[in-house]
Amino acid sequence: MTWELSLTGLLIGLLVGMTGMGGGSLMTPILVLVFDFNVVLAVGTDILHGAIFKTIGAARHRVLGHVHARLAFWLALGSVPASLAGVYVIEILKDIYGEDLNDVATRILGVALVLGGAGFLLKTFVHRREPDDRPYRLTGRDRAMAFTGGVLGGFVLGLTSVGSGTFFALMLLLLFPLTAAKVVGTDIFHAAVLLWAAGLAHLSADNVDLSATGWLAIGSIPGILIGSQWTVRLPERAIRVALGLVLLAAGLRLATS
Repeated sequence: MTWELSLTGLLIGLLVGMTGMGGGSLMTPILVLVFDFNVVLAVGTDILHGAIFKTIGAARHRVLGHVHARLAFWLALGSVPASLAGVYVIEILKDIYGEDLNDVATRILGVALVLGGAGFLLKTFVHRREPDDRPYRLTGRDRAMAFTGGVLGGFVLGLTSVGSGTFFALMLLLLFPLTAAKVVGTDIFHAAVLLWAAGLAHLSADNVDLSATGWLAIGSIPGILIGSQWTVRLPERAIRVALGLVLLAAGLRLATS
C-alpha cells in the first residue's frame, strides 16, 4: 500500500489541478472502499493530505492570476471555525458511540457523498454568460454570502472531508461573476487555508495516518502542478457527469451499508 497510494494521489492531483473538483469527495471513499481505512481515519488523512497538495496548487494558481484573494478571505472567515466545530462533533460522536462510530460515520459520509454527487451534476448543467476577467469588487451582500456559505461548507468538510471542491466551487460558480479559471483558482486557494485548519485539528485528535499522507502527497503534488497548466481546457461537462455518478454510487453504497 505504497505505490498504489501515490498513483491514487497523482490521479486526484491531476483532477483537482485541472477542475478544482473531486479531492475530498473522491479520496475519502477510495481510502474506505479500496484501501479499507476506518472512516474517521480516512477523513482525517484525506483532509491533511489535501492541505499539503492544495497549498502547492494554490501557490501555482496565485502565480497564474486565478485567485480572488478577498473572496477567499471571506469564505475562510466562516469555514475555518466551522470546520473545527465539525472535527469537535466527531470527537463527541466517539464518546457517544465508541466502537460503533465507524458505522455512524460511514452513513454520514455516504449522505454527504450523495449530496456532493448531486452538486456535481447540478453544476454540470448550470448555464450562464461567461464574465470577463476584469477585477471584481465585493459588495456587502457578497461578503455575507461568502461568510454564510463558508460556515455551512466548513462544518460539513470538518465532519466528512467532502465539500471543498463541490459545495464551494458550486457556490462560486452560481453566486459570483468569476471566470471559470478564477472559480478553480479561488476554490483551491480557499481550500488550502481551510484544510490546514481542519487537518491539524484531526492530527491533534489522532485521526491521521501520516505514512499514507506522505505516499499520497508523493503523487498528488506533481499531479496538481501538471493539472493546473490544463485548467478548464478539458471537457468539464463530461468530467462532472462522470464524477457525479461515481459519487452518487459510492455514497449510496456507504449510506446503505
